[in-house]
Amino acid sequence: MPERVLLPQTITHRPRGGGPRRMLVVWPPQVLSYFNAGHHLALYQVTGYLRAVLPDTEVTVLDASVERTTWKDIGNDLFQNQYDVIAVMNEFDGVDGLGRMLRYIRALSPGSRVVTFGRLSGVNAEYFRRLDLDAVVENGDFEAGVVAAVEAFQGRTDSAPGVHLRGPDGSWTAPDGPGGVLPPEVWHLPAPDEIPYARYDELYRNDANKFCGIPQRRELVVPAARGCPVGCSYCEVHPIFGKRERRLTVDRTLEYIRASFSAAPFEYVAFYAPTFTLDRQWTGELCRRLVELGSPYPWKCATTLHHLDEKMVLAMGEAGCVRISIGLETLDPLGHDALPRAKRKSERDLEDLASWCTAAGVELNCFVIAGLPGTTMAGTRRTIAKVKELGGRSRPTVYAPWEAMRAGMDEHAMSAFNRQLFVPGTHDLGPDELREAYDVVFGRQTDETVVYENVPRRAPDPGTPPAASVDGLPRTA
Repeated sequence: MPERVLLPQTITHRPRGGGPRRMLVVWPPQVLSYFNAGHHLALYQVTGYLRAVLPDTEVTVLDASVERTTWKDIGNDLFQNQYDVIAVMNEFDGVDGLGRMLRYIRALSPGSRVVTFGRLSGVNAEYFRRLDLDAVVENGDFEAGVVAAVEAFQGRTDSAPGVHLRGPDGSWTAPDGPGGVLPPEVWHLPAPDEIPYARYDELYRNDANKFCGIPQRRELVVPAARGCPVGCSYCEVHPIFGKRERRLTVDRTLEYIRASFSAAPFEYVAFYAPTFTLDRQWTGELCRRLVELGSPYPWKCATTLHHLDEKMVLAMGEAGCVRISIGLETLDPLGHDALPRAKRKSERDLEDLASWCTAAGVELNCFVIAGLPGTTMAGTRRTIAKVKELGGRSRPTVYAPWEAMRAGMDEHAMSAFNRQLFVPGTHDLGPDELREAYDVVFGRQTDETVVYENVPRRAPDPGTPPAASVDGLPRTA
């Protein structure tokens, strides 16, 4: 189906009936399997967008998983505030806390309407129709899906693009089309004062966990792009956000960085984009502009080997790039059938990239998948060894066969798709091979980063503007 694009003039409406008085946007309490600040940023982008299009609604946001919030804290908040609408974010490893969150909501704030959005419902929305929810966002931008659900709760419509709705009789209505996608000019870029960056620092401190951040340095996440045409079967980006990429302008990107660094003691930038160098012209312009400024902001990004060349890598290094992460997945030719053509790369291709990164003073970080169909553990070991031989760093994860997901799975079965555990019944590894695979992911890591040495420490600038002015959007508690 074609994407439903929401133009700026069509997204400033408010739901019929004046909209809810109070809303909560929340990531439930849980022990995280993995941490990428970019994934969590969606909470604050959705919140900011809701505040802009629902100016009379008090919108509260809470990342309970990062803030180490207790269930008593959650219960207090639900009972005392009686939210009209609660938008609960879901994640691949977040089903553990979702069921309990729903039980607390139904017991302590029974009048709340509940919608869930996130990456897991984007690949298995049917699972969530079994839960005590009122709406499930399947695809399209999360902001558009949550607003569509609110409109339905207000009686504006009986169906919604990209959203499953539960009726008064308990039956579900499927989406009436693909979810809406927003133009980049209306994306909310969160002010630093609302995001628990100090907690993020703690989560990134142990680099042996191979989380995406740089330890010992404060990260500013810039959500630069959505959508990706590469089409990896194991990636949620294109089913949710579409294959057509959308990007912030270079001007807005640089202004957000400048204002954020003035408002808080950030030390490097993490560009959050599925394939950062997909748009060569945009990347070239950004690098030129950064060089003109004196390359004042160290930064990192993620992309593919296919979308890099020597000239671009050198330009990125000159502009302040300190780390390039690529979705290498495997160098084992036996696994190439499981990869899109753009990712079927050889050792020679990787050697070329590594030499460019070395010349540019950029750390090379390679995502590797253990258990990718067709591959062997010997092939996975060779891939990781080759990366290390070339001076790079590997981040291994376990292959998650989403096609094996079923709507009728219980919480325990669904939680196995978190890219750390092998899903029972979906692989043919014997006990020794399985132990070897887990050793790749959970065993001692010998390639921890030292790239923080290339990121200077800094203190907040005196006399800076308030953080609430970073994006120029309305701020409501």
